[in-house]
Amino acid sequence: MSLNVQRAVQLAPFNTFGVAATAEHFVQVHSDAELVEALALATERGWPVQVIGGGSNLLLSADVPGLVVRMASLGKRIVREEAGQVLVEACAGEPWHPFVQWSLAQGLVGLENLSLIPGTVGAAPMQNVGAYGVEVKDVFASLAALDRHSGEVHELAGEACAFGYRDSVFKQQPGRWVILRVRFALARQAPLHLDYGPIRERLALLGIEQPTALDVSQAICAIRQEKLPDPAVLGNAGSFFKNPVVPAAQAEALKARYPGLPSYPAGPGQAKLAAGWLIDQAGWRGHRDGAVGVHVHQALVLVNHGGGTGQQVLALAQRIQASVQARFGVSLEMEPNLL
Repeated sequence: MSLNVQRAVQLAPFNTFGVAATAEHFVQVHSDAELVEALALATERGWPVQVIGGGSNLLLSADVPGLVVRMASLGKRIVREEAGQVLVEACAGEPWHPFVQWSLAQGLVGLENLSLIPGTVGAAPMQNVGAYGVEVKDVFASLAALDRHSGEVHELAGEACAFGYRDSVFKQQPGRWVILRVRFALARQAPLHLDYGPIRERLALLGIEQPTALDVSQAICAIRQEKLPDPAVLGNAGSFFKNPVVPAAQAEALKARYPGLPSYPAGPGQAKLAAGWLIDQAGWRGHRDGAVGVHVHQALVLVNHGGGTGQQVLALAQRIQASVQARFGVSLEMEPNLL
């Protein structure tokens, strides 16, 4: 086997922010064997390793030394079907939204609320991606991951992944695990999740009274396209900040001062606040600093208008964090991984 390891590769095409950064060495791997070979080469040469997927949850603030490994493994299949319960598997490099569309084309229910999320299958459990009332953990069965500490491939099910809000063991132990394949528990028939956000309103507008999973997916795609910029047109990484979880008492005190503040229960004694609302109220929506800025329709999204650097995006994010902290006493946490 011969890897195509390249030197001094520009990473702008491999991150959805479209910011320029150079990988000292770069390789795309299409199989477990190629991944193992790439990691062995890096060990032999003494190179640090950074593994990436679709680059949709990544902010590059500097050139990347060592070896950047891009997961490019493809493949998806139905593993097993029994009594209407269907187990499907996809390789880490599969683009997420086309995988969701494929599942819908198979007549499967479960992934429709996660439509049009950028990125790859392998990154989805790492971030425990979620939208419109559904998270990956809700449809997750298991995954295969390479443990770089031992060199062994492990099968990890739900509890072992330690899923949380935009969190997992794979984020908590950065650099240790490389996700290879992910399995999802879907169904031929299952209740649809329609109560989060404007889903029912959009379906009613379309005159759909008995929606299918495909109807829900199409409605969510339309909603997202109206609210969120296409990374192919305007560089961004989707939601840049997590919705902050605060003590319920703090949320109530804030709602007393700001009655329009959206908040949701987040476990015993806690509440989740809408980060986009906080940023909007602090006056940042539509703000622009040269080549970077805040999206005009969604304050939660930072954008690169063209030619912006990761350092400029980071500086803007830090100013927003300081502003929201000063006004509301709430800390915002970045969602993208910073390199």
